[in-house]
Amino acid sequence: MFNCLKYFLMIVCVTCLSIDVDAQTTSSTHRFVGIGRETTPAEIKAWDIDVRPDFEGLPKGSGSVKLGQEIWETKCASCHGIFGESNEVFNPLIGGTTQQDIQTGRVANLKNTDYPIRTTIMRVATLSTLWDFINRAMPWDQPKSLSVQEVFAVTGYMLHLADIVSKDFVLSDDNIRDVQKKMPNRNGMTTQHAKWPGMEFNPINRPDTQNVACIKNCAPEPRIASFLPDYARNAHGNLQEQNRGVGLQRGVNTLVAKGFSLPTAVVLTSDASKPTEKSFNQTAMALLAKHGCTVCHAMDKKIVGPSISDITKKHANQVGYLTAQIRAGGSGVWGNIPMPAQSLPLADAKSIAQWIAQGAGR
Repeated sequence: MFNCLKYFLMIVCVTCLSIDVDAQTTSSTHRFVGIGRETTPAEIKAWDIDVRPDFEGLPKGSGSVKLGQEIWETKCASCHGIFGESNEVFNPLIGGTTQQDIQTGRVANLKNTDYPIRTTIMRVATLSTLWDFINRAMPWDQPKSLSVQEVFAVTGYMLHLADIVSKDFVLSDDNIRDVQKKMPNRNGMTTQHAKWPGMEFNPINRPDTQNVACIKNCAPEPRIASFLPDYARNAHGNLQEQNRGVGLQRGVNTLVAKGFSLPTAVVLTSDASKPTEKSFNQTAMALLAKHGCTVCHAMDKKIVGPSISDITKKHANQVGYLTAQIRAGGSGVWGNIPMPAQSLPLADAKSIAQWIAQGAGR
């Protein structure tokens, strides 16, 4: 799937640019003269981190259930619960499977309309899916920060919570294929829908639609348009500052509604004790986006955590308290949903805390 990366660095964005192509070919591949270079093996390796259902791409390593429990309780439980039962944020990961399901490879509760939830372990068919997702995306606030040993350990701990492996089990690249044979829903996935290309995934080799081409009385082409509703404005930071400066794709300024100007507010410098006056506190907003604060906190509405405006009302002028809470995390002040500890620099935490404590630009 990474063959195209060989030419990744040869792609350029140009306008009305004429490119001379070498008329000679090697095999059936054209050569572009003087443009780019071949991707190095190290560059390809940095991108090629996916693990396939047949475990192609899985690195060598191992991790014990015991180590997985330690990592889980420090880095995973705040969002997913001590036993994978989750909390108010995410759906449960573990539960709903039985020893009978492990024997048959089909989860009976998926057909039980009275069963209240559908957990991850009930639905996932391939163990590689768990390993790959944990490796690429977890923990939520620090993706790709787990070592190979830690990913094996956390995956093994999840399997233990689902009674698939014992508490003294050590998951490794050597035994993971044997564990795959115990996945409760391993036989619950089908390829008969023909939505995957290739004979290896689509043995029936037919298209996934049966539509007939329109040849007369065709309906007019629909006009697709979109808009940003007021309640979603600035929910995840200013879109204008998050888009690449390519062509006209620069994003709408979501800090204010159309037709309004930005209010005057305090802009913090690196020294939080010496603020300077500017049109809007772009420094603080940039810090919120940089450290992922807007994933859980919007300006004027609750998402996962409380809105920034509510925090301002409750903790006005409490710079020290807010700085400590941002860094240490905690729960119970705004409900049962915990906030993980944040690893941002102390200066950034102070800047964000002072901005919130002084009204968050209002």
